[in-house]
Amino acid sequence: MAIIEIHDVKKNYPLGKVEVQAVKGVSFLIEKGDFISIAGPSGSGKTTILNMIGLIDKPTAGEVIIDGKATSGLSDKELTRFRHEVLGFIFQSFNLIPVLNVWENIEFPLLLGKTRITKEEKNSWIDWLMAEVGLTEWKTHKPNELSGGQRQRVAIARALVTKPQIVLADEPTANLDSATGEQIIELMKKINRELETTFIFSTHDAKIVEIADHIIRLRDGTVTENRRRGEDVAASATTVEE
Repeated sequence: MAIIEIHDVKKNYPLGKVEVQAVKGVSFLIEKGDFISIAGPSGSGKTTILNMIGLIDKPTAGEVIIDGKATSGLSDKELTRFRHEVLGFIFQSFNLIPVLNVWENIEFPLLLGKTRITKEEKNSWIDWLMAEVGLTEWKTHKPNELSGGQRQRVAIARALVTKPQIVLADEPTANLDSATGEQIIELMKKINRELETTFIFSTHDAKIVEIADHIIRLRDGTVTENRRRGEDVAASATTVEE
């Protein structure tokens, strides 16, 4: 079952007096529970597509449908609520709050929305997440007392704390050494299996592409490959004549 549908999505940006086509009529489906890699060189449009799925950016044309809901007609208030309730975000720069400790950073998204959860349930859930990402011993440490890999583990737990259906990760291993990056990928794959959370990566990392269930490759704003693991069929890309 498709949890995300991308239908003929285009995105243009003004650059001086001209308009640049960053995404040129892209279409694909993402199934619930996918561990999906959106790969491509810099400038291929992968981060733009991730931002449109994350409702941070709006398409110039086309439609992004998430969990059966067309997002183009949502108000700013509805978009904010949708991002908080349905989506989780992991960034390459971690984006942790320096004055908060590990436990507080993970808790923070729960303080932003109307969460129907008791204090006991919240504490138990955060403790479980910390154990899953291997940070129980570090719960009172601030971000500046952690390694890069530990900070990314905090970011993963924080992304999961609202129990989102979909987690979006923009180059999550870019600031990590290769061994730590592999541990982080394995951790996210483990959580993907255990919680059936859909993970969508914008990445250059060959290790993420290697382990992904579903691979989409982009070049110059168009899809050049769209296949599930084990399939040999590349998707036909829809391009816009300039």
